[in-house]
Amino acid sequence: MSLEIKALYKKYDTISLFSDFNISFQEGTITCILGPSGCGKTTLLNIIGDIIKPDSGQLTGFREKTASYIFQDPRLLPWKTVEENIGFVLSKDMPAEERKKITGQLIKLMELENFALYYPSKLSGGMRQRVSIARAFAYPSDIILMDEPLKGLDIKLKLNLIRIFSQMWLTDKRTVIFVTHDVDEALLLGNDIIVLSRPPVKIITKKQLDLPLEERRLDSDSFRELKRNLMSALGNQ
Repeated sequence: MSLEIKALYKKYDTISLFSDFNISFQEGTITCILGPSGCGKTTLLNIIGDIIKPDSGQLTGFREKTASYIFQDPRLLPWKTVEENIGFVLSKDMPAEERKKITGQLIKLMELENFALYYPSKLSGGMRQRVSIARAFAYPSDIILMDEPLKGLDIKLKLNLIRIFSQMWLTDKRTVIFVTHDVDEALLLGNDIIVLSRPPVKIITKKQLDLPLEERRLDSDSFRELKRNLMSALGNQ
């Protein structure tokens, strides 16, 4: 099944960001979106998440779905612990025992067992982002929208978060739409990689990766070649 956007129009002042723009997303996969700054990647996420309205266009399949967000800023509640931040998005009607079981499983997957009772102020940036990821999976959403959640992190921490996110997604294959400026992130996480142009936005290229997430290596010859192609597409903007 696929989710589709057809004939999307969105204008800000004199800038036509989207003009008869079309895109589709395969359900149960991770789609990574690359493109130059200001090309409308975040706007596209916000339209999908029903945060902002398009001027016109047809969105097929999205309105029947619920979405959760993972932002660049973890946006945790400072007065709640790791366990409470994750459990906060679960249904209030859920039995306490089940809530604790779900949060415990997510905390374990995020490798945060020793920090369940910590408050956000006592966590590192990477740990806070792990809590944000766990919270997105805790929320009963069909789609996870990711807006550059790894931006600004050092390479070691970024690779660790990618590894953890991959493990989490393999246990719960939701539809993920991941906006990033980093080609390596897209190569390590994407089932599909889409490169967008400057406004009015068009799809420059779309690549499909069949290699399982756990087998991907940035130093492989195939990945080096694919990275060159994607960098070339971005460089022509």
